[in-house]
Amino acid sequence: MGCGASMYPLGGREKKSVPEVVVYVPSMRIPAHSDLQRPLRGLIPQDLADRLACLRNQIVLVAEDTGGSAVTELRRALEEYLSLLIGLTKKEHGLEGLVEFKWKNLESGRQENSVANSWFELLSVIHMIAMLTLSEANTLMIPKDRSGSGIRVVSSDCKRDAVDLLLKASGCLVFCVREILAHLPPDIKKTFSKDFQDGVLEAISIQALGQGTEIQLGFAVESQKASLSVKRRLACEQLIYFSQAYHFLSGLDMSNGHGKKHLCFIKWKFLEAKAAAYYYHGLILDKGTEPACHVSAVCCFLAAGGLLSESKKACLTFCLTAPVTRSPPLWGAMKHLHQKIPEVASRKSQMYGYLLEEEKALQALPDLPDFQLSLAPDDYVLPEIDPAWDRDKWGIHSQPLKEHLKDSEDETGT
Repeated sequence: MGCGASMYPLGGREKKSVPEVVVYVPSMRIPAHSDLQRPLRGLIPQDLADRLACLRNQIVLVAEDTGGSAVTELRRALEEYLSLLIGLTKKEHGLEGLVEFKWKNLESGRQENSVANSWFELLSVIHMIAMLTLSEANTLMIPKDRSGSGIRVVSSDCKRDAVDLLLKASGCLVFCVREILAHLPPDIKKTFSKDFQDGVLEAISIQALGQGTEIQLGFAVESQKASLSVKRRLACEQLIYFSQAYHFLSGLDMSNGHGKKHLCFIKWKFLEAKAAAYYYHGLILDKGTEPACHVSAVCCFLAAGGLLSESKKACLTFCLTAPVTRSPPLWGAMKHLHQKIPEVASRKSQMYGYLLEEEKALQALPDLPDFQLSLAPDDYVLPEIDPAWDRDKWGIHSQPLKEHLKDSEDETGT
């Protein structure tokens, strides 16, 4: 669930980490030990098979030893492994379905998938890169007290870097959906864990864009140069992103461990974004001179207040839904809005109370404006295929696949 955890005593006996979550990271999947060398024996050079197995084993060991926290080392190993793995997906090599790739859940250690398809392995590796990238963004957004003053802050540089990481993670997931899933037959997709069911990858990708917009809104709120129109636009865009993410998940079975928590997170962020959008929309409407403008503005402020109260409950529900997490101190736009929304809603409803009584027919919540979304995923590009896959340099006589499979069966039987 991300890094940056503080230690709290639970039950009075031992200290367990309860992680803080700013950027939501679904459950991490890591490779489980698989036999790559025997199925490939005689079909590719031995040193190529050894490199594939060695790199995959290295990823397993580092992920297990560090709990996935060694992001830089894992990402480097995964990218190097990808350049070799791509060769297994090439039709001209005829190796797509030879190796059975196993993956497990990092937290529980339970094996989730075992699939004899190299496109599945490619999907799993890029998905792991995306989750590591989200985890790194979460670490950057956890406030830290570096001065010893007791005040925990997140620097502007960390926030900007987190936005970049969110766009990269989103791009990885878009690549998985558009470029890899199409190569996997329906019977294999049916064996996937719920993390890979249709709609989940899309939801996480869009959610990452929503969280990037949330950080940008925080920048706008802190800037004296940002206009109300800019703040309203960012809040409305954030709302659209989380609405789309929820739409992808709403028809799915999200009863698994992290699925329920994932839905709770999106609901929490959706309510926060909607409260912000109505607040800024109300401020703009209140600049009008007609009574109807003030009535509509008050309706917006009151709606924002109600949504803010709901978001606080949704935040608590998210934190208490297993696995238990903590929310960090208020930050960004919500640090400002938790104070301003109740204050403005109370003041404006008192100021225009007489209009609310006189213009009861106008007491309808106005529609929020629609905007074209600004953030887009970064394009993910696969690394170049490793030169070791140049068959002209192999210098071996590749065994025909049928003979290789027969030999493997004979070897298994002995």
